[in-house]
Amino acid sequence: MAAFRRLVYAALCAGLLSGVVAWVTHQIGTVPLILEAETYEAPQHASAHANGATAAHEDTTTSWEPETRVERAAYTLAADLLAGIGFALLLAAGLTLRGGAVTWREGLFWGLAGFATFTLAPGLGLPPELPGSEAAPLVGRQLWWLATTIATGGALALIAFTRRPGCAILAAILIVAPHLYGAPQPAEHAAAAPEALMHRFVVAVTLVSLLFWLALGAATGYFYRRFEPRTG
Repeated sequence: MAAFRRLVYAALCAGLLSGVVAWVTHQIGTVPLILEAETYEAPQHASAHANGATAAHEDTTTSWEPETRVERAAYTLAADLLAGIGFALLLAAGLTLRGGAVTWREGLFWGLAGFATFTLAPGLGLPPELPGSEAAPLVGRQLWWLATTIATGGALALIAFTRRPGCAILAAILIVAPHLYGAPQPAEHAAAAPEALMHRFVVAVTLVSLLFWLALGAATGYFYRRFEPRTG
């Protein structure tokens, strides 16, 4: 029971801290680019309505979105906090299964592994997209993302916890396999925003994710040690 409480307390503290870090960096790095991209997306909708192309389906195709920037920021904060806590639980569970002494420095390496698993590897096939970009069907993209994260995470686990040459070869196959299969792609690549803005967005999302995972890994390692049960 003590080990479970340690896991939960460490994950909550690390998740809240890293969630705030992610929210701040999102507000600085990605939100301005999304708002700029929406200015390019709006004229397309206006033109479509003027031509009568979407008037008949206006009620069914209009998606909900926050009405103000404050509301948008609040929902982003909630999502970042929940993501931080969820991923912190995964890291803390991994540290518990591994056993042994843990410091914030070792947590950094776990954070880098999380970044490679959940951001870097999937992003090679499915880079972040701005509003107004054409994309492949959602289900196909979700399945490929899930398969890529499982394969990459499994490969890193084999590298970290085994020393057999055969496991290293299997890890290399797992890392490469999803990309050889290929991520789902739209029938036609089109985007309302300029290509330069899209490139800046991909870089910003990657950097924000890196900072999030570094903060998450270091904080999880620190709090996991901080809540270690006292003996004697």
